[in-house]
Amino acid sequence: MNNTMQDRDLMLAALSSQKFVTGNYSTSANECATPNVREEMLGLLREEHNIQAELFTEIHGRGWYQTTPAEQPKVDQARQKYQSTSM
Repeated sequence: MNNTMQDRDLMLAALSSQKFVTGNYSTSANECATPNVREEMLGLLREEHNIQAELFTEIHGRGWYQTTPAEQPKVDQARQKYQSTSM
């Protein structure tokens, strides 16, 4: 049996790790006591989100991460829900 990880497995593991990292940076940015530290954390968060987006684009492009297009009525419903809560 071959125990080496394939490209797909490695990339999906990396994407999972990026999701974890961005969650932690987000929490850290929310809890910063000073504006300078918060801005630094937000910069790191942005960088990690960019890495995550690159991984997702590559994985999705290879067909290894399937997504379902949203139906327009559901998009409209979500838009209405969140527009009413932001006012």
